[in-house]
Formats: sequence, structure tokens, C-alpha cells
Amino acid sequence: MIGAEFVVRLIGMVVLAIGGVYLGSYLSNLAGDQPLLWASVFALVGALMGLVVTPFLTTRPIRAIRSQMTQVSARTMISGTIGLIVGLIIAALVASPLSLLPAPFSQILPMLGAVVMSYLGITIFVMRQNDIFNVLSSRLPLRGGESEEGGQDVRNILLDTSVIIDGRVADIARTGFIYGTMMVPSFVLNELQHIADSPDGLRRQRGRRGLDILNRLQKDPNITFRITDLDVEGVRSVDDKLVILARQMRCPILTNDFNLNRVAEIQGVTVLNINELANAVKAVFLPGETLDVHVIQEGKEAGQGVGYLDDGTMVVVEEGKDHIDEILSVMVTKVLQTAAGRMIFARPTVIHGERPDLE
Repeated sequence: MIGAEFVVRLIGMVVLAIGGVYLGSYLSNLAGDQPLLWASVFALVGALMGLVVTPFLTTRPIRAIRSQMTQVSARTMISGTIGLIVGLIIAALVASPLSLLPAPFSQILPMLGAVVMSYLGITIFVMRQNDIFNVLSSRLPLRGGESEEGGQDVRNILLDTSVIIDGRVADIARTGFIYGTMMVPSFVLNELQHIADSPDGLRRQRGRRGLDILNRLQKDPNITFRITDLDVEGVRSVDDKLVILARQMRCPILTNDFNLNRVAEIQGVTVLNINELANAVKAVFLPGETLDVHVIQEGKEAGQGVGYLDDGTMVVVEEGKDHIDEILSVMVTKVLQTAAGRMIFARPTVIHGERPDLE
């Protein structure tokens, strides 16, 4: 854009310099003075004005419009265009009787009506875009010729960096529980590439795993996934960009970042947290039920042993310290839900024996 702005400055300088020559010659004839002096002065002033002012009349407005357009979702653009067309149609119908009014109303009111109706059409259709798309999706067939049940439109879901690196999103998406199109903004992809190029070995490995997960999502024919160029200008933080973009698009964010979760909820953005999903689908045990657990280490309190279920739930076994590396049949005494997850407290009932050596 810098090169284009430089060319525009040169063109503006030449055009206004030529205009300054003609204006100086004309004014010198009126003043009866030397035309060469006037033409030279006005040519220099015009060249200077062209060099300074031209970008503010050409490239700068275009750049501002492009910046704003990148922040507008496709749904909003379509709704605004439809509203503009409807407003112009109504203005054309109203213009005929308005043109029969006496002057100057017959010249002013039709043009004013076109401006007002266009503005109202765009505003109303953008404000009610969700309702309009819901009605259209319930009346029109979707891809493949099948109508969507319940009249609900396919929503977009924004993915953040943490949930991509985590990797579980690919397995969850394959099960079909994620309803909608998963979208990864370009600034999230750039952050993943930056992490993958990190000099730190662990961080670099995490970034590469995230890129592999994106590759899996993109190649899976049963998953609706795409990368979007939508961006938020003037904001540097990726999390802030995601929240603002989700508010503009009226779509949820899929994440397992605790801080992003809280910030998004405060700003009224729906959050789909994979960690909360994982806790929700864990097996539920009630006090008095029995289960088998492999005790692998000592607990914090005296005599306690700690084991884990297949879903990662921690089981604290009273008097389990003496049975480390054994499989115990334990009875649940208490279930505690914490911010870190679910904990089960139990006491042993029958000792099955030592855990076989798995190699």
C-alpha cells in the first residue's frame, strides 16, 4: 500500500500543479500582472497540496473501508445488501407520487426518500439478520437438498489456540457432537506458526501439534472446517480479538483457557469449554458404590493412597498407602467436585492382588 500511496501522491502533485498553472494564469490576467510569476507560484502551491492532501482523499479512505470490511461478517454484509435493495425498491415506488409535487419538492423529496429508505433498509436488516436467516433456513433447502430440522441455521464456532494445541477437539468433532462450522481466524493460525517456530523445544512441539490438528480437521470430509481472514484492527492480543470477533459474528468460542472463558462470559460471549465437557461426561459414582482402582502413589494425608480412573478422575483411598501398585476394590464414601475436576474418596473392601506387569 505504501507504493500505491507514493504513486497517488505523484499523480495528485502533477494534476494540482497543472491546475495551479491555469489558475495562476487566469488570476494574473484579471490582476494585470506577470502571468509567469503567478503561474509558477500557483503551480508550486498546487504541487505541494497534491503531495500532502491526495492520500487523504484516495488511499486513506480506501484503507479505512478495507479495515472495516475485514471486521464485518459475511452474514452482516448479505443482510445489509438485501436491506439496501429493499430500501431502493421502496424509494423507487415512493418517488413517482413525490415527483408530482410542485417545485422544489418534486426535485428534493425523491432523492431524500432514496437516502432515507436505503438507510432504514440497511439498519433494519442488519439488526434483524439472525431472524431473517432463521426464516430463510427454515424455508430454503440446505446443501444436499435436505431441509434443516427445526429451522435452525448452521452456526459458526471460533477455535482458540489452546483448544487446537490440546488436540481433543479433533476427536470430539469426529463424533458429531460439535454442531456448526469450526472457524480458525488467520491471527490464531499466525500465533500457532509463531509457537511452532519457537526456540523452546516444548513450546515448538506444542505449536507443531496444533498445526497437525488443523491439518486433520481440514482433511476430514465429515468435519465442516475453514480458515477465515476476518480480523480485528487496533487490537494486539489474540484473546481480545477472538472475543470481539465472536461478539460481531454472534457465535461461540471453543476453548479450554480458563481466563478466556471468564473474559468472554463477562462480555456476553457464549463459551464452549472442552474441560467442562470432559468433566460432564465422566462417570458418576454415588456413596456406597464399589469400583476397582489401581493405587499408584501416596496421598497427602497419612495412610492415604491415590489412584486414577480411566477418565482421569482422582480416587483417594483411605488406608491405601500399604497397597501401592495393587488393584483394590473400594467403596465410595464421598464425591467432591472442585475447580480442577471431580475427586472420589473411598475405602478398600477387598484386595484383588498385585497389578500385573504390563510391558
